[in-house]
Amino acid sequence: MKITPMIYVQEIEASLPFWMERLGFEKIAEVPDGKKLGFVILKKDHAELMIQSRNSVGSDIPAVMEFARPAFCLYVEVSDFEDLKKRLAGADVIFPERTTFYHMRETLVREPGGNLVLFASPVKK
Repeated sequence: MKITPMIYVQEIEASLPFWMERLGFEKIAEVPDGKKLGFVILKKDHAELMIQSRNSVGSDIPAVMEFARPAFCLYVEVSDFEDLKKRLAGADVIFPERTTFYHMRETLVREPGGNLVLFASPVKK
């Protein structure tokens, strides 16, 4: 089994710099929606993310529009938390850093599409 999250955004072009430039994802597929992007697939290492514009999903599957809004949080585990903090400089940080009872360093950001992304790394013992 493979699970790939799909997030819905108002405009894909606004979200791409966050995922590609800051976090190093590569665009492996794209589908236009008029003069803009309607859908993309991004990949980095073994992680994959699909992003679809609300306009595109409204045309493709109108019943999904009721749910096509930021409503969840992606939990992304990273190996180098210090490097991640540098990459997130200037991002919309909700909380900068905390250490949890389950021994993870975490930071929460809102990506340009409005979705929450919680990055975590194991605390070194």
